[in-house]
Amino acid sequence: MVDQQDDEAEAAEQWQLVNTPLGEKWSGRTRYAAAMFFYKRGEMSAETLEVYRICARLDSENPLPIIRDRGTGQDWLKRMGV
Repeated sequence: MVDQQDDEAEAAEQWQLVNTPLGEKWSGRTRYAAAMFFYKRGEMSAETLEVYRICARLDSENPLPIIRDRGTGQDWLKRMGV
């Protein structure tokens, strides 16, 4: 029970981080690190993670339109509300 609560708390924290506002200093890297968490859990494709990697150094770049334009990560886009 405790492990499940810890997992849920970690997932909630990572969800906040993957949604870090654009333009904040280091926000691209923060989103990428959080995306790695979801990738490792099997909740994100490698192609989607790659977009977050590309955008990691671009704090103002929104990865979601790029994911959509590449035609990958449809499940992730739905989860993100896009």
